[in-house]
Amino acid sequence: MPVFRSSTNLRDPQLAAAELTSSLLAQAAAEPIGFVLFFCAADYALPELADALKNSFAEVQVVGCTTAGEISQVGYADHSIVALGFARGHFQVASICVTDLAQFDLIKAQQVVEQLKRQAGAVSGQTFVMTLLDGLSAQEELVLLALESALGAIPHFGGSAGDNHQLRRTHLYFQGQFYTQAAVMLMFQTTLPFAVFSTQHLTAGTDKLVVTSASPQSRVVHELNAEPAALAYADLLGLSVAELDATVFALNPLAVRIGQEYYIRSIQKVNADLSLTFYCAMANGMVLTAMQPGDMLADLANKLNQLTPALGLPLLTIGCDCVLRKIEVAKLALAEPAAELFQKFKVLGFNTYGEHFNGVHLNQTFTGVMLGDGNLLAKPSVTGHGN
Repeated sequence: MPVFRSSTNLRDPQLAAAELTSSLLAQAAAEPIGFVLFFCAADYALPELADALKNSFAEVQVVGCTTAGEISQVGYADHSIVALGFARGHFQVASICVTDLAQFDLIKAQQVVEQLKRQAGAVSGQTFVMTLLDGLSAQEELVLLALESALGAIPHFGGSAGDNHQLRRTHLYFQGQFYTQAAVMLMFQTTLPFAVFSTQHLTAGTDKLVVTSASPQSRVVHELNAEPAALAYADLLGLSVAELDATVFALNPLAVRIGQEYYIRSIQKVNADLSLTFYCAMANGMVLTAMQPGDMLADLANKLNQLTPALGLPLLTIGCDCVLRKIEVAKLALAEPAAELFQKFKVLGFNTYGEHFNGVHLNQTFTGVMLGDGNLLAKPSVTGHGN
C-alpha cells in the first residue's frame, strides 16, 4: 500500500506519538515512509506533542495542524490525532513554512513555488499542492491568490487550522515545532492518479442583505441593510440575537455571488456591539444571499462517485471539511451515515475554519484530493486542474 493511516485518542503526548508511530511503521514494513501528515485537536499539550513527534519520527518529514475536529477511520472525531503516512516509492513531498503572511506577494509566491518544484521534482500532471493556514490569521485571501498565480496549472487545495471552535489560536506544525500566524505549503509529486475537488450542498434563496458597514481587515461586518448586522441577520431568520449560535450559522449561511457561482461567507461569531465576524473576507457593498441547505451527504457521495471511474478504487481521500458542516451533521443526527460514506471512500482529514481550492478561500465546503489505485484505467493518468 502506498498510503498508511492511523489515529489515537491517547491524551499523553508521548504515548499518543508512540501509538501513531508504531501503527504507521507496522503498516509500512515493506514500503518506507517518506512523509507524515497529521491533524490534531488543539487541546493537546502542544509543546510536549511537538517534542514527542520530533523524536518519534526522527528520520521522516512531518507536517500538521490543529483542528476544529478530526476525520478518522471511524468518521467524525474530537480530541484525537489522525496521521497519514506516504510511501517513499510513490510520493515525493516538498514543504515550506511561511511566517510573514502579510508580506506574501506574487514575487514571494513565485520563489516558494520554484523552491517546492525543485524539492519535489515536480512533473506536470503528477503534482498537486496542499496548503495549511492559520485559521485566525485573516490572511487566506492574500496568500491563496498570490500562490494560485504562481502555481499556474498545478491544482491546489487545503484548509485553515482550527482550535476546537474556541476561536483563540490555531497552530501549524513544521520541522519539530508549532507556529501561529503562518502557512505551510506542501507539494506532492506522486505516481498515483488523483483528483483535487470541492463541493457544497447549498442553493440560493431569494432574501438578500447588503453590507453597509464593514472592517475588511478584521472580517467584521458592522451593518447589514443599514442596521446592526446581528439584528438584521436575526430578523431575516425570525430569531432574536440571543438565539444566534454556531448551529444557526451552519444551517442558515449567507453567500456572495460572483459570476454564476455562489461563494459562502460563513459567520464566525456575534460581537458585543451586534457586529458579526465572518470566516472569509467581507467588504462594503457586498450583496449577501440567504442560502438553503440541501442533502449534504448525497451531494458529497455524488461528487466522490464521479471521481472514481477515472481513478480506480480510492486509496485515500484527504478531506478539508468546514466546521459548520460538522455542526450540521450533529444537528441532523447524520454522524453514522457520514462515517459510512467516509469509510467507503477512505476519507481522513480535519474540520477547518475555511477551505482552499485553486486560489479561492471558501466556507462550508468539503474540499480535498482523492488518490486512486488506477486499476480501472487502461493507462494510469492524473487529472488536470481539479473538479
